[in-house]
Amino acid sequence: QVQLVESGGGSVQAGGSLRLSCVASGRSFSNRAMGWFRQAPGKERAFVGGITWGGTTYYANSVKGRFTISRDNANAKNTIYLQMDSLKPEDTAIYYCAASPDHRMRDFDLWGQGTQVTVSS
Repeated sequence: QVQLVESGGGSVQAGGSLRLSCVASGRSFSNRAMGWFRQAPGKERAFVGGITWGGTTYYANSVKGRFTISRDNANAKNTIYLQMDSLKPEDTAIYYCAASPDHRMRDFDLWGQGTQVTVSS
């Protein structure tokens, strides 16, 4: 069964850190771009950042300098991480990881179930 499973969400005070993980299983994710998105209450889902198979990263302006995406392709782990530092209350959202069908950072077609991140002031 093809799936993405996120973990690592939780509650933290402003200024704190969290690290989210996303494990991809069930098929090869070679050469696929992967991304992180978030959806805050009452808002549309938004792109947070992404990473190519080769490790090139992209970030939304709102998280640039605070969030870091990395990827572990070794031993077929197919895991990506979202390290979130200097968290702000406006970072509160459900965070989703997603996989693109190819190397392009778009048209994500496989999604995880999401993990809640809550940042209190």
